Amino acid sequence: MIRIVIADDHAIVREGLKRIVALADDMEVVGEAADGTEVMQRVRESVFEVLVLDLSMPGRSGMELIKLVHVERPKLRILVLSMHQELQYAVRAIKAGANGYLTKESAPDQLVQALRRIAAGGAYVSAEVAEQLALGAMPGGVAAAHESLSDREFEVFSLIVAGHSVTNIAARLNLSVKTISTHKTNLMHKMGLQNQSELIRYAIKNEVGDALDL
Repeated sequence: MIRIVIADDHAIVREGLKRIVALADDMEVVGEAADGTEVMQRVRESVFEVLVLDLSMPGRSGMELIKLVHVERPKLRILVLSMHQELQYAVRAIKAGANGYLTKESAPDQLVQALRRIAAGGAYVSAEVAEQLALGAMPGGVAAAHESLSDREFEVFSLIVAGHSVTNIAARLNLSVKTISTHKTNLMHKMGLQNQSELIRYAIKNEVGDALDL
């Protein structure tokens, strides 16, 4: 039996995932978590094989959680289930230590298939993500400007181009406005951009973040 913990800050999403898992006779949900603190509690106190993790939860960022989970339990398998469809999120999640990446728009049978593959020691990513990971491993490749950002800077960048204000981002990530402003300044410096308009144009041109949804 594959034992699973579901980590998502939306109760309705957790309930939907539990119903999907309940249809499979070889797996069961043994725990839930609504924020980063609860995720780490489950990791330390519960016995399970796969963590289904949302990237956008209160407290710690998903990328940070993946790394913390690996410190606590290096052999625990992680499937990221995110609303973000962009390749960069998936690539960063896999590089951080996740074993698979699915969007929340995926079909239920994809989720079950991914859980089985990951629990068996495999990986589950799209062909596009696999290609990006392979390209990134090749010597001599020229990285895009946004690839130089830290995980937190990339998260702030994505929220900015999606139309969120610095104040809103600070509240969303449970950080101070000053910290978010510093991240914004640093990421624009790294990317060689002068203002927010250039940032949004870059995101649209390179199909990064959620700017295309505006």
